[in-house]
Amino acid sequence: MATPLEQLQQETGRTFAALMDARERTDERIRERRALLDDLPIDADATVVLMGSWGRHELTSSSDDDYMVLVRGTPGERPPCPTVEQVAARFAQDPRGFSAPGQEGIFAKVVFSADLLEKIGLDDDTNTNLTRRMLLLLESLAACHPGVLAGARRDVIDDYLRDSVKDFRPPRFLLNDVVRYWRTIGVDFVAKVRKRDGQGWGLRNAKLRTSRKLLFASGLLPILRCHELAAAEIPDFLAAQFALSPTDRVADAFLRYGALVEGAATFGAYDAFTQLIDDAAVRTELDAIDGRAAADASERFAQIARLGAALDRGLISLLYGPELAATTQRYGLF
Repeated sequence: MATPLEQLQQETGRTFAALMDARERTDERIRERRALLDDLPIDADATVVLMGSWGRHELTSSSDDDYMVLVRGTPGERPPCPTVEQVAARFAQDPRGFSAPGQEGIFAKVVFSADLLEKIGLDDDTNTNLTRRMLLLLESLAACHPGVLAGARRDVIDDYLRDSVKDFRPPRFLLNDVVRYWRTIGVDFVAKVRKRDGQGWGLRNAKLRTSRKLLFASGLLPILRCHELAAAEIPDFLAAQFALSPTDRVADAFLRYGALVEGAATFGAYDAFTQLIDDAAVRTELDAIDGRAAADASERFAQIARLGAALDRGLISLLYGPELAATTQRYGLF
């Protein structure tokens, strides 16, 4: 059965070649990673979860290996299997290479799903905890025991919905946290730039305009679409949506509301960005941009800014189109 993004290609006659190549690459590479874990002892309630471009099914030649060991439940009497060191050792055997996760300490850790559920809001919900919970929901892929990941994701959804879910209304608790995460990404962008004295400004800014924004939309749109559903239908709908890749969630919304022209334009821009970011020379050029002055002098950065603006126009046309405008206006801000 065709995925929503494939259906959008078929119905619009547009081809999103870079995105489709990235999906094929991700599928191939995850099979290889699973093979590396084949004979590693893994607890029945544990899994190895890959996030970032792995979790978005948008793997490029320069993607980091953002992974964690996820345990569905609470800490037990003994350390869980596998350890993050064992996973890293297996992934390091990958003949195509292994790139260490980012510097922020979010990945390469053992994470218990109970912490993601029991520490929503207030001081216990650290930036790291919020990020892990949102990435589990929005961009995660299991390298083993996929049922553990699916169960943990459903636990997160059900926890958001348990206090209040109403007929034909977006669930506000979940909506607020997804919006909070998006705003946190924006604030943290500036904080990281300041901390690193501008290092990596260009690449981070390019992603903020494109892949990070599309990820936010992939969480926002399913929640807003709950205005069509009775309360009893919402949990299963959200579980099915969040089991899709981010691009499929967004494409599914364009298809649902018949916004084919807008959908083709949106993914045309995102496809062009995906092709660019897979080019080592482009990444090197972007990574060398350390602030606004350097960005203004870069035609490559200007090109990506134009793609980001096209992405904006497409998403806004959907969110404020005839089918969603009233819901977006009612719930998107207040």
